[in-house]
Amino acid sequence: MAPSPASRLPPVSVIIPVRNPAASLSATLRAALAQRYAGAVEVVVADGSSGAATAAMIARRFPQVRVVRNPLQTTPAGLNRALAATTHGIVARCDAQAIWPPDYLAVAVATLERTGAANVGGRQRPVGRTRFERAVALATTSFLGTGGPRYRMDGPEGPADTVYLGVFRRDALEAAGGFDEAFIRNQDYELNWRLRARGETVWFTPALASDYRPRGTVRSLARQYFEYGWWKRAMLRRHPASLRARQGALPALVLVLTLAALALGIGGLLAAAGAAVPSLWFIGAGAAPVGYALTLLAGAVAIGAARRDRHAWLLPLVLAVIHLSWGSGFWLSRQR
Repeated sequence: MAPSPASRLPPVSVIIPVRNPAASLSATLRAALAQRYAGAVEVVVADGSSGAATAAMIARRFPQVRVVRNPLQTTPAGLNRALAATTHGIVARCDAQAIWPPDYLAVAVATLERTGAANVGGRQRPVGRTRFERAVALATTSFLGTGGPRYRMDGPEGPADTVYLGVFRRDALEAAGGFDEAFIRNQDYELNWRLRARGETVWFTPALASDYRPRGTVRSLARQYFEYGWWKRAMLRRHPASLRARQGALPALVLVLTLAALALGIGGLLAAAGAAVPSLWFIGAGAAPVGYALTLLAGAVAIGAARRDRHAWLLPLVLAVIHLSWGSGFWLSRQR
């Protein structure tokens, strides 16, 4: 569908929550302000940083960007505060680590008009700079890494459970109640679930893709995916029907590996005490961790060969961090 004439293009409000953001915030704002979109665009940043440095940088380098305070310092709270400070009928949600291509808003608005959806979005395209970040990018765009959701793996255009970021009709977003501030993570999926429960459509299109810089250390990656697992369990407590089969794989993996470790430990203690422990005990208990390790190695080889990427040698480590952190977060999640 051809974009509407400039005189009819609806104005867009861009909302961006930040908290002690990385250097990528400047690139994020430059990309948002450089959109090839003939309609009016306003950009509002909800600042949850602990100091005044972020707001000062924005005022100095991007005076056209408005800043509102986010004292709760969480993503959904920031999104709601930025939303309340805007007025346009279309709302584009962005992150401080996302970089939009120049035609992002034009494609999103055209897709909203064409489909009548409440929210349209596309694919998260991880772009790493360091070896570890590039390995994370490989992992999160593979079925073995994240189970294959369209916003990570790409796929055909059409209705979806959720999308990356999202460009919303304000009326639908406000009617659904905005972002649920109880969800520190997984707030996008939860909001899209409520939109779909109201009979609205969430639309995925591969024409929308945003660059995203992955986590750069084992610790930050583990924390990210632990929180993903934690808040996925919270999502299932709130909306049990949202469970998908692939979401049970990692909790099951962690449970099996934990039981295998306990069995090996018990067998070792009994053997140390002089008890006769059948060798089949150790073979059976060791099958799960050995099988998992071999799966990671085979997956790394296959992904590296298919993508022709030399950073695949780090994939066993990265995949294990993603799997075990997500699964552990799921089991350790508790009601808040």
